[in-house]
Amino acid sequence: MEPRPIDQAHFREALGHFATGLVVATGSGEEGPVGFTCQSFASVSLDPPLVLFCPSKASRTWPKLRRAEVIGLSILGEHQEAVARSFSQSGADKFAGVGWALSSRGAPILEGALGWLEVEVVAVHDAGDHEIVLAQVLDLGTNPGTPLVFYRGGYGSYSA
Repeated sequence: MEPRPIDQAHFREALGHFATGLVVATGSGEEGPVGFTCQSFASVSLDPPLVLFCPSKASRTWPKLRRAEVIGLSILGEHQEAVARSFSQSGADKFAGVGWALSSRGAPILEGALGWLEVEVVAVHDAGDHEIVLAQVLDLGTNPGTPLVFYRGGYGSYSA
């Protein structure tokens, strides 16, 4: 059975009904720290510990970040909407006014994140207008708080 054509706007609207958390992927580049906001992030495996994230092929930041030896993934809390917005913009000084520190292997980790992962890319797969990045977790940490959630094009929070 051949798939019928899917309207991109309708596809985006339908998938917007799936609530996601947000991470900021960061690394140390030749010009200093680089990073971008990503909502396509998931746990893949416990043994070995693997995660995935999906940067856009149109991203100007991803090619710089891909060259980093390690990547930091900061899981954003509800108080970090401005951080999510800042890191989703192209060309801005994304780290201006944002507290961060280097992980033990040199990945920038954002202050106030609910959790963080230090990862090493093990594979990159083509996926249409994005890439699927499979990464092994090298180190991680958590902090208390409530997550920042992205739903139907807007930001919110979740509490149990």
